[in-house]
Amino acid sequence: MDPSRAAAPAAAPPLLASFWTLRKQNRAASAASAAAAVVKEEEEPSGRWHRGLTMDEEYDVIVLGTGLTECILSGIMSVNGKKVLHMDRNPYYGGESSSITPLEELYKRFQLLEGPPESMGRGRDWNVDLIPKFLMANGQLVKMLLYTEVTRYLDFKVVEGSFVYKGGKIYKVPSTETEALASNLMGMFEKRRFRKFLVFVANFDENDPKTFEGVDPQTTSMRDVYRKFDLGQDVIDFTGHALALYRTDDYLDQPCLETINRIKLYSESLARYGKSPYLYPLYGLGELPQGFARLSAIYGGTYMLNKPVDDIIMENGKVVGVKSEGEVARCKQLICDPSYIPDRVRKAGQVIRIICILSHPIKNTNDANSCQIIIPQNQVNRKSDIYVCMISYAHNVAAQGKYIAIASTTVETAEPEKEIEPALELLEPIDQKFVAISDLYEPIDDGSESQVFCSCSYDATTHFETTCNDIKDIYKRMAGSAFDFENMKRKQNDVFGEADQ
Repeated sequence: MDPSRAAAPAAAPPLLASFWTLRKQNRAASAASAAAAVVKEEEEPSGRWHRGLTMDEEYDVIVLGTGLTECILSGIMSVNGKKVLHMDRNPYYGGESSSITPLEELYKRFQLLEGPPESMGRGRDWNVDLIPKFLMANGQLVKMLLYTEVTRYLDFKVVEGSFVYKGGKIYKVPSTETEALASNLMGMFEKRRFRKFLVFVANFDENDPKTFEGVDPQTTSMRDVYRKFDLGQDVIDFTGHALALYRTDDYLDQPCLETINRIKLYSESLARYGKSPYLYPLYGLGELPQGFARLSAIYGGTYMLNKPVDDIIMENGKVVGVKSEGEVARCKQLICDPSYIPDRVRKAGQVIRIICILSHPIKNTNDANSCQIIIPQNQVNRKSDIYVCMISYAHNVAAQGKYIAIASTTVETAEPEKEIEPALELLEPIDQKFVAISDLYEPIDDGSESQVFCSCSYDATTHFETTCNDIKDIYKRMAGSAFDFENMKRKQNDVFGEADQ
């Protein structure tokens, strides 16, 4: 085990215990390359890095849209030596996963013509995410950040707490033996049973049958594992939804191995820093796609923002190019988000997200300046969970003393705003609300014939694990081989670094 990872929490100065920086310690060449990319960006006010460049070239891959999924795939393909052209019809990065600044732009986007009041502070102090998500500290996106060395562009803070809703109140999610024994979520005997369950999960090794304790990871259902430890419904709720991070209860009758691995991921992510398993980038999630865009540019990728897409050209059912402003760029493969190919996607549901601006931390969170709250579906008689992500001025996304809480859930009825009320009640009083109801789309085929690979819309979850699964799935279909984390180019300094002094 790398000592810097294990020692960091214990060695933290008191004022710095709540955050750690995820940083790549640059070599001179890497820093020079990154600086060159930034200069290019600053020299092009329109956002088009390669003004005047003709499109009439052959590319291995053309990418349409600069959402996180598209930017990560663009970066990975560029690092792997592919010739990449990346286009976006918008003049900004991020697509649906962008961060809106200044605050006046957010009001315009939601057609609130009166604009923000003076009490909101300076508009340029705000960076408001449209898609609320956190990163699992030991999860797939952090591994991708390390693999691609995009960590050199980003700083992160640890999210201060993870909470779960029960009976109208919120409680800290217990995920260690010590927390389980101290939690108010359970009675004394339930705590002991839950502690035994956590010990079983921690010791479980799918390659060592001695750790199975009579459980077959491939055939025993998770429902049967819960029954084996005699866990009650409330404990099952927060284990499945706040630790394993499932959105519904469909997992209960599936083989238990996936759930056990999900709980282990949560525990391992929590072990990084101790307060929660989640990280959040300073200045908002919009920094993530920009970081991967810079990576692609450094490795030769061509970027064109504010570039309309007139047509996707097909021959014999296979993509051969993209037409824009009278020019054609030819390609062998195409990656895009659903908005570019409406005839090749199907609607898979809806998500409601409500951005709430607050002047106070959320009650019963120990005045945390960032947290996640999960409302398990059984607690509010629903089929899917309700989520709350809260960040604040401490993350350089809001004016001093202000907080941004975003509630989200999968739409189940014709009255989505009523569905999300349990979350809004936890946030009162709310200074301003911005309501968005978005359709979820998924591709109608796998792209193997057309070589058009479409991403899925961002779901209601508050983490990036499902997005990373989509990225890995697209990569495998494009490259013909799995994206292998075991071969990631980690070096001594590609780790969670020292605290800022």
